[in-house]
Amino acid sequence: MIVDWTTLKGSGGAQRDGCEYGMTEETITEILPPIRHWPALVLNGVDFDPVLTELMSEGPVTRIQLPDGEGWAWLVTRYEDVRMVTEDRRFSREAVMDREVTRLAPHFTPARGAVGFLDPPDHTRLRRSVAAAFTAKGVERIRETSRRMLDELVDELLQDGPPTDLTATVLTPFPVAVICELMGVPAADRHGMHAWSRLILSSSDGTQVSERARNEMGAYFADLIGLREGSTGEDVSSLLGAAVGRGEVTLEEAAGLAVLLQIGGEAVTDNSGQLFYLLLTRPGLAERLRAEPELRPRAVEELLRYIPHRNAVGLSRIAVEDVGIRGVRIRAGDAIYVSYLSANRDPDVFPYPETIDFSRSPNPHLSFGSGPHHCPGAMLARLASELLVDALLDRVPGLRLAVPPKEVPFKKGALNRGPEALPVTW
Repeated sequence: MIVDWTTLKGSGGAQRDGCEYGMTEETITEILPPIRHWPALVLNGVDFDPVLTELMSEGPVTRIQLPDGEGWAWLVTRYEDVRMVTEDRRFSREAVMDREVTRLAPHFTPARGAVGFLDPPDHTRLRRSVAAAFTAKGVERIRETSRRMLDELVDELLQDGPPTDLTATVLTPFPVAVICELMGVPAADRHGMHAWSRLILSSSDGTQVSERARNEMGAYFADLIGLREGSTGEDVSSLLGAAVGRGEVTLEEAAGLAVLLQIGGEAVTDNSGQLFYLLLTRPGLAERLRAEPELRPRAVEELLRYIPHRNAVGLSRIAVEDVGIRGVRIRAGDAIYVSYLSANRDPDVFPYPETIDFSRSPNPHLSFGSGPHHCPGAMLARLASELLVDALLDRVPGLRLAVPPKEVPFKKGALNRGPEALPVTW
């Protein structure tokens, strides 16, 4: 059994520099919770994963076995615990290297030197090389270009008339164009980037297909970055080229980081698909945002909190020393996962978490992660989402689903959740 959550709520905060986290040695239980198998479920719409719901109810710290890899791993689901694990250096991504851990998909194996599996200071060094592109100033630099690209897509949408697939006509080409603009990828290469990204993010095409797509994209970026060594440009490829030229990062490191950033942009398509699925299946929400446009930035934050943006969990960490969490001892060498989805539904942080509340404030959701591996493209994703909401609600006032909600096809075998197509009319 696990020490009951309610008995520890008042036991103090995180003690990051000590052995335990909000408890004394006497409160630790050595009785392990059962291992729960967590399959890769096919979930439609914005249905919350029923297995995750059960895990949340069973305790703040549970044990899971995912469809691939070996063994079992800890899972933390409460907001403060998720923050603690992701921000505490006693939990290492780099230590996953050369370890067999339970994981969601075959190609979630760590690649040596990949930024997703680095710890500070190497992780910090790589992120620093592109930080300028993802600041408020860097993202603002492409706002007007992004708005023009979106207006052109909506012009075509209106010219062609209904019905149409909103995913194919707007929600896919727009985020791809925005991330490519920030990355410095020429317009002619956007389609290829999208195709590679989808293969990398698929869990149904097999490890070899995914790895080949990753290698091909990496080779593309190595060439592009190599051509921009010494560049003074502000796009990501130019910043990486300049960093390589100064000897701050290697070309291999730069290309690996570029791949990670590029495929991260694909999440905007999936998140936007779920966001508009929500607005179109709950038309009262859309009508309110049309009537009160000043609510839109806060509404985007609430929708990002609410939507289940991925399947199961992402990448694991390894405890490098014994750590106590909510009465459970996580031993050195144990694998551990966090769930941002469950953290976003923690009632202690988000009252009535199953309710979409556009007035929710504060809204410190973790949809972009936390700690050193916090998504660098968070501001870019917010920009794209806000532009999409403005353009589609204002320019297509009669926008509605062209099929019943249950007939909207959702992706299968993908790590990110979202509609495969979003049939609409107006």
